[in-house]
Amino acid sequence: MTDNNGTNTKGVSNNAENEQIRQQRHKQRQQKLQQQVQQGIAKATVEKGLLLVITGNGKGKSTSGFGTVARAVGHGLKAGVVQFIKGSWECGERNLLEQHQVEFAVMATGFTWDTQDKAADIAAAEQVWARAEQMLADPAIDLVLLDELTYMVSYHYIELEQIVRALQNRPSAQHVVITGRSCHRTLIEMADTVSEVQVVKHAFDAGIKAQRGLDW
Repeated sequence: MTDNNGTNTKGVSNNAENEQIRQQRHKQRQQKLQQQVQQGIAKATVEKGLLLVITGNGKGKSTSGFGTVARAVGHGLKAGVVQFIKGSWECGERNLLEQHQVEFAVMATGFTWDTQDKAADIAAAEQVWARAEQMLADPAIDLVLLDELTYMVSYHYIELEQIVRALQNRPSAQHVVITGRSCHRTLIEMADTVSEVQVVKHAFDAGIKAQRGLDW
């Protein structure tokens, strides 16, 4: 069927009907998804301090941890940060967060392949861990970031049992974020949420150096 201008009105009508059907099906799918989400929200009634682990070989673990700290501070919560391994580098996140009363305890020895002094590294790790234990026992601190803690376990600088005990005995409402590669299975089993960051490509492998404001 065509109109006076030669337009196929039947084809136009069919296209309109098909689009209406697609829109209706999309709406039905979204309504079903909305119902599932609402049911999940209704069931999630427990409120407690969470243990989050961000591990894996990809870039972004510490960045994610600091993002969580920034979010907490943005909501008026009190946060503390304990940094292992990378402490000798300038830290953009530290420059910002210390302006918002976030306390930092920093190992400040740098990478282990730079120090090449295991005894000194262990002493520095134990000193910083002592401050971490104080934070983990302080009910006034809502969130503690233990950045690169996983290395302290795999290098045997800090006893796993010490870490487990401090995490288990922390205030019930306190959140903790642990970052670093090769997280020990005990900490993964303890955690409420575990995320694994995988590497697909990394600029460093192409000869591009770490850059201020992006990598540190």
